[in-house]
Amino acid sequence: MHSPRRCLIFFAAFVAGASFVRSAVAAQAYLIADAQTGYVLEEQEPRKKLQVGSLTKIATACVVLDWSEKKSGDLNAMVTIPPEALQGITENPIGFQPGDGVTLRDLLYAALVQSDNIAAYTLAYHVGSRLESIEAGAKLTPADIFVAQMNALAKQLKMERTRFVNPHGIDYRVKPLLYSTAEDMARLTRYAMSKPSFRFYVSQKERQISFNRAGHPLNYMLRNTNELLGKMGIDGVKTGTSARSGECLILYANRESEIVRNGQTETVYPRHLMVVLLGSTNRFGEAEALLQRGWQLYDQWAAAGRLADPKKLL
Repeated sequence: MHSPRRCLIFFAAFVAGASFVRSAVAAQAYLIADAQTGYVLEEQEPRKKLQVGSLTKIATACVVLDWSEKKSGDLNAMVTIPPEALQGITENPIGFQPGDGVTLRDLLYAALVQSDNIAAYTLAYHVGSRLESIEAGAKLTPADIFVAQMNALAKQLKMERTRFVNPHGIDYRVKPLLYSTAEDMARLTRYAMSKPSFRFYVSQKERQISFNRAGHPLNYMLRNTNELLGKMGIDGVKTGTSARSGECLILYANRESEIVRNGQTETVYPRHLMVVLLGSTNRFGEAEALLQRGWQLYDQWAAAGRLADPKKLL
């Protein structure tokens, strides 16, 4: 049995740790959760509507992968980059041009690893042209139909404070404005990371993709925008940046599973932690601090029996 004095010291240390992190993190919102159960260990402004930049591409990839699974869509199919994919785009590091041929799989890598906007739009255009419009009778573009599917997925996942308006997350001169919350993006990310293919895409530090231009093969080496990937057990997930959103980042990190023995029975507890950070000016530094804090909170939660208040589950 713990003495009252020892419990008081432990509680004081716990509170001091919490206040330290909150004062050290200047981001507009964050959330730390056990990714396995969805139990929220700590949060700040989790339901505040904010812009999320390229975190939007997580939803884009989910709709593509869902379509591929349910409609037997071939991710190795070669598709053509439409002229619309370059409208409003200010950066084109891969150098895609309208008419280039590229597989859906390589477009997914480009969108998730290097956060390419043209790739995200092309995915939406191709899959959207193969989806039935949710809004019957409306004259919608393939990209509009795809975005409607993104919002339908958000509704399905109880992302009640989210609105997607395009497949890439660009928010410059965009009306209506897209928004989401730390809590909603955590729900989306848990769904995405339940897909083995998605987990593989976002775990890649580098990936060479190929595309065709007028019959000539071209190659490009993608480099992941997540600087923390591969460190501290981090195996995903995605960055997002815009003038409106600031720096955004979602991390997944793993430790070896914990085995708890009770008599003849053994229980294996996978240890997966998720950090969602929105509206930061130093996302990698802040996320690293939150991850370290998260493991402290996780260990305390596990030691106390892993009791999960239903109100604190995603």
